[in-house]
Formats: sequence, structure tokens, C-alpha cells
Amino acid sequence: MNAELKKAAPAAPAVVKTRPKALDLQAIFSWLLADGIVEKEHVKAQFAQAQGILRNAVGSMHPLSAVAQCKLVSALPPNRMLTLDLLTEWAAGKCNLPFVRIDPLKIDFTRVADVMTASYAARFNILPVELTPNKLVVATAEPFHTEWQAEIAKVSRRQIELVLSNPLDIAQYISQFFSLAKTIKDANKSKGQDLALRNNFEQLVELGKSNKLDANDQHVVNIVDWLWQYAFDQRASDIHLEPKRDIASIRFRIDGVLHQVYQVPAVVMIAMTARIKLLGRMDVIEKRRPQDGRIKTRTMGGQEVELRLSTMPTAFGEKLVMRIFDPEVVVKTLPELGFPVDDAKRWDGLTTRPHGIILVTGPTGSGKTTTLYTTLKALATSEVNVCTVEDPIEMVEGSFNQMQVQPGIDLSFADGVRALMRQDPDIIMVGEIRDLATAEMAIQAALTGHLVLSTLHTNDAPAAVMRLLELGVPHYLLEATLIGIMAQRLVRTLCALCKKHDGEINDDIWASIAGSWDIPKPDKVYRPIGCPECRQTGYRGRTGLYELLTVSEGFTNLIGDNTDLAGLRTQAMADGMKPLRIAGAYKILEGVTTAEEVLKVTAKLTN
Repeated sequence: MNAELKKAAPAAPAVVKTRPKALDLQAIFSWLLADGIVEKEHVKAQFAQAQGILRNAVGSMHPLSAVAQCKLVSALPPNRMLTLDLLTEWAAGKCNLPFVRIDPLKIDFTRVADVMTASYAARFNILPVELTPNKLVVATAEPFHTEWQAEIAKVSRRQIELVLSNPLDIAQYISQFFSLAKTIKDANKSKGQDLALRNNFEQLVELGKSNKLDANDQHVVNIVDWLWQYAFDQRASDIHLEPKRDIASIRFRIDGVLHQVYQVPAVVMIAMTARIKLLGRMDVIEKRRPQDGRIKTRTMGGQEVELRLSTMPTAFGEKLVMRIFDPEVVVKTLPELGFPVDDAKRWDGLTTRPHGIILVTGPTGSGKTTTLYTTLKALATSEVNVCTVEDPIEMVEGSFNQMQVQPGIDLSFADGVRALMRQDPDIIMVGEIRDLATAEMAIQAALTGHLVLSTLHTNDAPAAVMRLLELGVPHYLLEATLIGIMAQRLVRTLCALCKKHDGEINDDIWASIAGSWDIPKPDKVYRPIGCPECRQTGYRGRTGLYELLTVSEGFTNLIGDNTDLAGLRTQAMADGMKPLRIAGAYKILEGVTTAEEVLKVTAKLTN
């Protein structure tokens, strides 16, 4: 410890007259004491605390980081916490250097990474952050270690401008930028031919007018654009980027089934994931926590497509899933979604009622949101105010007003419905009824003259009543508000180009599908063959199976303190409800799908 730490601080802030050999704890605390930021009576203990943190650190730690971990408070007004950014900015002034907060969105890492190697940058704790024809700006956390400057100036043939930056940022971005730059080179080598064939692609990602990304990032953009364009061409609903130890996997979910489409080196996956996270306004550096993001892109044909991003930390790195939302879905008609003509008429009758609750049930990925969006799109005329509360907003649609649940600020589904009721709505869509509070608010909205649509996770339509009763909803409120329930599933449709007749269906299989229902066994059924158009799967696209329950007086009378699910099912079928498996039987008769698909997604008939 130098003499300044043992003496009283001078009356005025000291000016650094001699150049320290290093930005170490002695220099830092000398300056802090001289500037009156720390007090004489506490400086020895604070110095010892920082020394202990530095000594016990796992791996190397910068002295500024050790001081920041002490969580000291400045003795000068306004008595701010001495964070690492604040300490670094203050130290830059003491060293007569500019302070730069590194912004990865503004750095052309593909160029600056060519100036030096990652190991060289790590050895001297430096990072190139800007490259112009005459100047190279280098961020450093060691302002007094400048022995590298002459060598880099010679190699780059540019004047070196030194700036001081957060040492943690420098360490993190050294790893990020240099690995990403290497990835781009590797990717260009392995994908050179494909990229050359696709270099007439227009950049799909629309960044508005933010100007946060440079055109120089074209190599990474090309790789990501290739991935997206291929996914759009293959009609993928989801893109999975899955890191492994050495070779990472890219998989597409097409018609509900995952397909392996490509394997890339792990470093290529790092670059792709980082790029997509940047475009999705996610924290590129944070890899330990799950994150969500959203990107809007355009296809080659100019069609807007929205992608919802989700990351998850795994043993080998970040797994990224992109869900693709096709805006064309919401302009489809109910028959195009798979509704039989009679069910479409009954559904239209329900959704044009002035008030009441309509529920759509089914597991995740069964098409509930598509059904609701299609319905709301048709209802959202200039005379109708349609409002939604969702978690998250699945697809941004200009025809209605959408609100997203924000648990971090205590904005729940119930709070959202409460707010929407003050917005003079005609129709309210609640993304999901998860708890009693949400159910009660939905019922309150229906009782006050609004049409409410929502979703539940149940196996069939009658079970939705039991679910609401289990949540604690009084039976008399259900009797007063519930007007319809629809369960649904998705099945793959046979490829029209390659499906073939396969004779009669097996009697036992047909019996397991039709049960006791009076449905004639088909004389001929189709089987999947496979062709290039359907990726050799025999299936292309999906269609819906629907179980529509219209609440009748007889059904309402069965809802009470001792409600029996079997009795509800019997009454619903007497009122015209066809079970999901029966809906599938008719799709088989029409040659739309196969028995295997129907049996896979529907439950055994109970009546």
C-alpha cells in the first residue's frame, strides 16, 4: 500500500502527476482517496476487502471488478454506488482516456477481428471496436500496458486510438466477437456454394430505421437468411437450433413432426444464435437464463412472416427455437381450417351471439390460437371493438386490440380482462383461463354483456366444465354464461400428389375408430407414399378435427354440485356433438387423412 493511503487526503482532488505502472488496487485506491470518493478512516478496510476478493477470485479478475464487488458508496454527493461502469468511467478520466461503453450492435466484428487473434486480445485485455481507413480504436482495461501498440499499428497500418472500457465487457466480447468471426469464415467455407447461389436474396430482416446493424454483417445475415428461406419453403412451423458437443443440429417441425435438416459445427451454431438474438432484441451476452424475442421478416415473395424466439440454456450451450407465424392463416375460412359445413354453421351461430363464454380446448399445438384468430378476424368489423389479452401475443393482428400479460409488473390475465372491460369492448379474447381469478373475470365480462372467447387445456369439450368447477367457479355462474365449448386436434393430411388407394380398412381398426356410431366403413382408403413435394413423408399440411358442444338447456341442467362427466358427454352427443374420433372417421372417409393419424391424436370412444 502506498503512502497516500496512510496519509490524510488533500483538501482538493489530486491530479495524477506520475504515471502508475499498472491500473492496480494501489493506484485505484490512491485516486479514490485523493478525489474524496472514499474516506481516510475506511480506506484500509476497503482496500483489504478488495484484496481479499481479488485473491479468492476463480480465474483472473480485474482490480476494478474487485472494487465494484465491494459495493462501496461514494462519499461525495449524490453518494452513488460505485458500480463497475461508474468506476471505469471515472478511471478513464484519471487516465486521460475516453470512456466507451461497448455496443455490439455498432461493431463490425468481421473486420475488427482480422486485426489480431483472440489469444493476443485476451493476453493484453484489449478489443478492437472501430476500424476506419486511418484509425483503429482499441478498448482496453489496462491503460498502462501499451507494449502491443507499435506491433498492432504496424500490422493494421493505422493510427491507434486507445479508449477505456468495462473490463468484464472486454472479456466477454473478446470471446463473442472472435468466435463469431471465426464461425463466419468456417460457415463461408462450408456453405460457400449455397450462399453463392443465394446471393441474390434480398435481406429478409426488416430493422425499420433503427440503423443499429451495419450492412457489413452480410455474411451472418446470409447464413440466417438461408435458414429462414429454407424453413419457409419447407412450410416449417418451428425451427430448432440445438447445440451439441461438436456438431450442432438444425431441425424443422413440419406438419407437426420434427425433421433433421442440417448439421453444422458448434461454432457455426454460436454465430447463428448470436445473430438471431441480436435481431430479436435479446441480450446476446446472457446465456444462462431463458429469453424471449420476436422478429418480423419477409419472404422472397414479399410476404411478412413473424417469428417468436425462445432460448433455453443446455449442457452444450443455448438452444434456440423459432416459431413461425404465417399471417395468411387468419384470412382462411373455417372450412379451409377443416371445419365440416354443419360445424362451421354452428360455430358461426355461437360466435355471433351478443354475450356469453365460448371455450376452445386442446393441448399445446392443437391449433386453438389459429381457430380463435380466424374467428376474431372475421368478427372484427368497423362496428365491433375486439380486444385480446394474451401471454404472449402469438401474432400481431391489426384488426383487433391486443394486450400482453406482464407478470413482472403484476399484469395478469385477470388484470388484463379487468382493464379491457373499461375499454368499451364488444368481444374479448382471453388467451387462457389458468386460475379462478381469470375465470371469474371472464364470467363477469360475459354477465355484463360481452362475448368472451378463451382456451383451456382439457382432453375433450365436456371436460372443460369439470375443469372450471375444479378451479372453484360456482356452477350457477357457468349455467348463466357458458354457451359453447369446442375441443380440437390437428392431423396430417395426405399428400394429394402421391397418395394411393390401399383397399379396405381393417375391420378391427375401423371398429376402434367408429365404435358404435353408424358410419359406413369405407370401401377404399388412402395410404401415404412419399414424393419430393412432401419430403417423402406422404403427408403435406394439416387439418383440424373438431368436437363442437353447443350448450343446451338439458346440458345446463346437468351442471351442479355433483356434476357427472359421463352424463355431460351423453347429453352433449344427444345435442349433436360428434367426438373427436368420429370427426376423424369422416376425414378418413373423405380421403383426407389416415387411420394411424386419427388414432394417434384422439382418445378412445367412451360411448
